Amino acid sequence: MAAKRKSKGAYMISAVAEMYEIHPQTLRLYEREGLLKPSRTEGNTRLYTDEDLERLEFILNLARDLGVNIAGIAIILQMRERMEEMNRQMQSFVEYVRTEMLARFQQNAAGSAGAIVPLRRPAVAPRPAAPRKP
Repeated sequence: MAAKRKSKGAYMISAVAEMYEIHPQTLRLYEREGLLKPSRTEGNTRLYTDEDLERLEFILNLARDLGVNIAGIAIILQMRERMEEMNRQMQSFVEYVRTEMLARFQQNAAGSAGAIVPLRRPAVAPRPAAPRKP
């Protein structure tokens, strides 16, 4: 589904319903079910951000194109959020390991004796085999 947005901002429920050719009650249902969480003005008017619209497009793709029901959409969105959180945690771990490795390389380059990973016994490289004579 192609985005029909032109600029950044917040959109009222009537504008979103028109852009995506859905009834405003559908948007209210998605909010009641916890699929969408638009912000509210002081007057309690729903405002949909660009991020809300991206999420709505994903929901509509699941519902319209793939025939997924609301319960299935909720499960898929929860799984997607968990995967994104796991990805953030993995990226954080990779950054930690990278930082640690760079620090140890720098320690070794500064003249600190030892290996990146301490060895229990000295490492001995095998001698190359003598070339065979024909």
